[in-house]
Amino acid sequence: MKTSQQGQIAEDAACKFLQKNGLKLVEKNYRCRTGEIDLVMQDKEELVFVEVRYRAKSDFGSALDSVDQNKIQKLISAANHYVSKKQPDLPMRFDVIGFDASLKPNWVSNAFPAF
Repeated sequence: MKTSQQGQIAEDAACKFLQKNGLKLVEKNYRCRTGEIDLVMQDKEELVFVEVRYRAKSDFGSALDSVDQNKIQKLISAANHYVSKKQPDLPMRFDVIGFDASLKPNWVSNAFPAF
């Protein structure tokens, strides 16, 4: 299976998991020149930018370990772009959800500070 297919399966699994936990999907795969946001969700009155990570093997760390400072900066930049275009007047947070080969979710809510 191609990496892009694995990533899509993980994103779909993350979306379903988060919806089962009360979040509502706003947008999938928001792209701009500064980066991409896998899922934009809403949790009650809060806008949630979600990074989905998948790793079949943990030889180089878990899926969550792959979210480094560079990726965080890109996510924040893409979120700034999203807010400037869509202008949602909601508090925001960043979540990360990681999957291993079993597709068992590891969800970190409010994984790093917004802006």
